[in-house]
Amino acid sequence: MAPKHKDGDVILSFSGKWVAWAHTIVAYSAFLGALIVGVKLHYYKIVENEHYKYPKEWFPSVSATIGDRYPERSVFQLFIAITSGPRFALVFFYYLVTRRPNSLLPELVAGTGLFRSLTCGGWTYVTSTDDHGWHDIFMVSYLVATLPWMFGCFALSPPNPQAIKYRKMLSGLFLGTLVPLTYFFIQHKVHKVAGAYSIYALFEWAIILFDVGFDAVTALDFEGLELVVKDIKGTSRREALAIDRLLEKEKDKALGRTFGRGFSWDEAVDSAADVYNGYVFWSILTSLGLSVWYFPLWNMGLSGYEVLIMSSMSPFFLQIPQVRSLAVKNQRAVYLLSLTGLLAYLIPSPSFRLFTVAFAVFMSCISWVSTWYAYQAEPAQLEARICAWSIGLVLSTISKFAFWTNNPVWPIVHSANGGWNKLGFVLAVLAVVRTTRRRRQGVPSASADRKRAWPGLAALGLGGLFFGLHSLLSDSSTMILWVWEGYPVRGPLAAPHGAYTIIMMAVGLAAGLFYTDLAGSWTSYGVACVGAAILTTRANWLGYYGGAVLAAYLMAIIPTLIGSAVRQAGPWVFGVGFLVYNVMVLAHVWVVAYAFVPGGPIMREHTDWVMAAMMLLVGAGVFSASSLSAPSSKARSKKAFAPKRKYRSYYLYVLASLQLLAASIAYLRFPAYNYKPYHPDQKLFTAGIWTVHFSLDNDMWSSERRMRDVIKELEIDVIGLLESDLQRVIMGMRDTTQFLAEDLGMYVDYGPGPNKHTWGAALLSKFPILNSTHHLLPSPAGELAPAIHATLDVHGEMIDVVVFHSGQEEDIEDRRLQSEYLAKLMLASPRPLVLLSYLVTKPKEGNYNTYVGEKSGMRDIDPSDWDRWCEYILYKGLRRAGYARVSRSTITDTEIQVGKFIVGKPAGSDQIIKEDKVPAGQRFPELFKGLGVRGHQYHVFDGPR
Repeated sequence: MAPKHKDGDVILSFSGKWVAWAHTIVAYSAFLGALIVGVKLHYYKIVENEHYKYPKEWFPSVSATIGDRYPERSVFQLFIAITSGPRFALVFFYYLVTRRPNSLLPELVAGTGLFRSLTCGGWTYVTSTDDHGWHDIFMVSYLVATLPWMFGCFALSPPNPQAIKYRKMLSGLFLGTLVPLTYFFIQHKVHKVAGAYSIYALFEWAIILFDVGFDAVTALDFEGLELVVKDIKGTSRREALAIDRLLEKEKDKALGRTFGRGFSWDEAVDSAADVYNGYVFWSILTSLGLSVWYFPLWNMGLSGYEVLIMSSMSPFFLQIPQVRSLAVKNQRAVYLLSLTGLLAYLIPSPSFRLFTVAFAVFMSCISWVSTWYAYQAEPAQLEARICAWSIGLVLSTISKFAFWTNNPVWPIVHSANGGWNKLGFVLAVLAVVRTTRRRRQGVPSASADRKRAWPGLAALGLGGLFFGLHSLLSDSSTMILWVWEGYPVRGPLAAPHGAYTIIMMAVGLAAGLFYTDLAGSWTSYGVACVGAAILTTRANWLGYYGGAVLAAYLMAIIPTLIGSAVRQAGPWVFGVGFLVYNVMVLAHVWVVAYAFVPGGPIMREHTDWVMAAMMLLVGAGVFSASSLSAPSSKARSKKAFAPKRKYRSYYLYVLASLQLLAASIAYLRFPAYNYKPYHPDQKLFTAGIWTVHFSLDNDMWSSERRMRDVIKELEIDVIGLLESDLQRVIMGMRDTTQFLAEDLGMYVDYGPGPNKHTWGAALLSKFPILNSTHHLLPSPAGELAPAIHATLDVHGEMIDVVVFHSGQEEDIEDRRLQSEYLAKLMLASPRPLVLLSYLVTKPKEGNYNTYVGEKSGMRDIDPSDWDRWCEYILYKGLRRAGYARVSRSTITDTEIQVGKFIVGKPAGSDQIIKEDKVPAGQRFPELFKGLGVRGHQYHVFDGPR
């Protein structure tokens, strides 16, 4: 290679701004060219969508325009290929303009720009028809990378006021357009509003214009650049040039190791490991109640194992100086012992698995509280550990968002039902080893702030805080289900809006770090109380807005309450805090389990009391923390600001990354709403009822995947699920219907929310749910009886479906009142109706005669089936085609009952005919005959009827 020379013949030179202009012109040509060609040749086809045609839809979306039609797709791909050259040059030149010594940010922004360009090529050349999964992955990656690219360009923008002005304007338009874009997409997908997709398409095209326009601003930054092509060997003159002189040796430059002064990759990795330790804590803590729940569930009452929830009170032992010293000096051993909870899934016995989880919770609480006290005299390090613990909760919530409300490292999951236990454990060991490699030798002395301490109030505040975080924020769908009221949709959905909850958690934590005084003020507390009241008393979006405010507040107050508690008193304050937390957990279970626990009627249906108590407890903590706001404390916090700022940056980077992850999950989980019944060519549907026993099988494993398999194999189009409300601390704050609906391709009505104090009733349907209403039937003595009354669009006809769970056998008057209420409801329906129910009555006796007959207008699917007590299927206005009872295997304690109905034909007789006389398309699957499959077979009659 010839040596370089300063001098040479200039062959070509031009301003760097033309690189940006070339990129802008060719990129716009790609999109606008495809739009013009598409409108000219295929207008009526590209404006059509799954719901409407022209003229109700009148403008094409970007994907429809650049998709699979020739020649639009070819025009788009050609110009995008041409765009790639200027695009890569633009990213490279912007790096040259913005690079600076001792800063890694320019390299990261350039890398993001490169990644963004490559993913653009991915979704351009891999269409959704070619491979829908990879097309979505490339598209989501591109959109996620756009935000750090824009923010990075802002951070590195040269001091050009005009460029900064245009960047602010275009990025604001880009981000602002996302709001109406999402709104009209939901109007189209969920509400099926005519014309909404065309308006969505306009905003989609606007985003394209703003995105390309944002990059066009680099033309202003490149005006000072000149690109020069020199011939240093005389090749263009066809004569050789002698080498004039050697290139001057450049001085070595320091490698970019930091984002700014004081940045360290080691400390960044430490922060990520710390956050993962926090994730492990929350994963283990949230699995304890779930493991305990198995035993009273199968014993139908208190089992004695409930006492193990008190294992979280282990910080009391740290009050003993020797124990505290041992824990602080041997943090690695303590943390590693807590990881036994991640290995509990290897233990087949439910009781021993529970003991293992309880031990892990015991050690986890000791490890984290001892860590906080180890850094009692180092405010920056203490805040860092509190941040790690808090962001660990965010990561736990995101993992449940990604895994349909199950945590992939819980002891109720394994590889066969969606668990990632092995990977979770390996990462946990690496995180512990990483964060505990520097052993602490001493135990800090008591804090001087104890002179003004209110430790008892601090303990109450911790208890309220722990309970609020666990019961409201450990799952992103909890508050959404609180405000759910059925169809048509008038509020948020678990997916994608669960990401909103996660975002509010992050915003709250960041606010608590940077605006500590505001977060700990009585003003913020008052606003949070209003939010809690709105969440408790209102539904749909208004109720959720109150919950979002409360979510942000609970996260914001974490550093204040934990930090003040550590400074005020010894570890016993956390022991009391966890005791109060456990009492609150029991109270929030008592409100629904009042029929099975001592003193239950006192708390019956009083979620409002639980919410008020939680806010009063947090208020006690706020009062205690405010007592420390003396001048000496403020002086210390000001002195410690610089190191705190350094540590904060790493945790905020992790927090921001998690928000991008949550947004990606929300995109991938967005409902498709393109569901089809199993027999779309016949006016037939299959309906079923199943009491799923809270999605824990006989061996304490999460059962939703086994449920999914049998529902799919039975080809059930509409199914009612009972005992389906899992949104309690002791049930893991789960929602099985999310997984079933998304995996099976079904619409879902969760039923009365967790704040309605029932054991749950849910409806899943392959057919669109046009309307649904939730009912709480009369229950003066026993547990509340939930019901869903829904209207479905079944093969073009409106069919009503009612899912209902009656009261217990002991509550005779309750069941009588409920039968009369439901009979009136069914009789009043002018449409064909199917009842999928749990009635607790013998056939042709007692309340059965209210449910069946003139009072209700309903017929029994099989009056000759005398061996029933709980589950019944009733109907009217339809022709019954078949009935089957399928054994439960080890999934639950109740069988599946299934009925087939023909739409549009009058009801026939109750005569039972042989299966070979039934048309093949109306028969039940052969798979379940004889021994069946996986423990499921036709039983009682040994076959369908």
